[in-house]
Amino acid sequence: METKTIKILSTNISVKKGTVKKPVDSIELNNKGIKDDAHAGNWHRQVSMLGVESFDRFSELAGRKINFGEFAENITTEGMELFYTAPFDKFSNEHIELEVTQIGKKCHGDSCAIYREVGNCVMPKEGIFVRVIRGGKVRNGDLLEYHPKVFKTLIITLSDRASKGEYEDRSGPKVKEAMETFSAMNRWRNTISNIVIPDDENKLREILQQAKNTYDFIFTTGGTGIGPRDITVDVVRPFLDKEIPGIMDMIRVKYGMEKPNALISRSIAGLYDNTMVFTLPGSVKAVNEYMAEITKILRHLLLMLYGIDAH
Repeated sequence: METKTIKILSTNISVKKGTVKKPVDSIELNNKGIKDDAHAGNWHRQVSMLGVESFDRFSELAGRKINFGEFAENITTEGMELFYTAPFDKFSNEHIELEVTQIGKKCHGDSCAIYREVGNCVMPKEGIFVRVIRGGKVRNGDLLEYHPKVFKTLIITLSDRASKGEYEDRSGPKVKEAMETFSAMNRWRNTISNIVIPDDENKLREILQQAKNTYDFIFTTGGTGIGPRDITVDVVRPFLDKEIPGIMDMIRVKYGMEKPNALISRSIAGLYDNTMVFTLPGSVKAVNEYMAEITKILRHLLLMLYGIDAH
């Protein structure tokens, strides 16, 4: 897994939002953010960070040297372009741990000190926000190690014939392809596993029990109809702590208006602890249709699940 080390050049605080932050020798992080800083609180944007690499570019545009804290960033760093990170990535050392929650923000325009002077600001595009996972003291000169989040996805294809090798599983690879595209668009790493099993409720139940607290996403394909071997939904449903009916209902109605047979699908979605589970039909065409809709809401579902209010 790719890791990088960045250096903290400056720690900065302010007692009022929208104002220039003043450099200090160190800051104290707690479960609400930075002690004595205006942005501390029970929310996802507790601490702001900006790389000196962004400072250098904006200084040329502004025609003057920009001082640390002028962009209202709490931590000024050196070593990587911070805006290439993604939510759920982490920065840590032996004392603290920070989790990325948001890249950039809405520009406040005239309420921002640097905007009033220059007419532009780098923070809305290149600054990032993090929340405190493990608090402690941070000093200028400290090093932080960057750990990108790696999601894990399990795809289970249920098919008696495919499990015997009578034909090639094509539905599972289509789910994988859609998740690879989704992950790349969000700059998230994702390790994806695909297994093929018979339409065997005991086998599926065993896999789900073993998968608890291991995967971020579980997709099944096949077994969502009303036939005697369509057991997927009946096995999966008792594992779900919360169902998410809207997405599957919408897909059934959307495609059922043109092809009424689509309304027969019993596909469900929900949460198995913190794992998102989606049961999909077995046909390649249906998988493409379902994944096209699911990936539209997947990022928002993740943010909601982990308490990041990005509305």
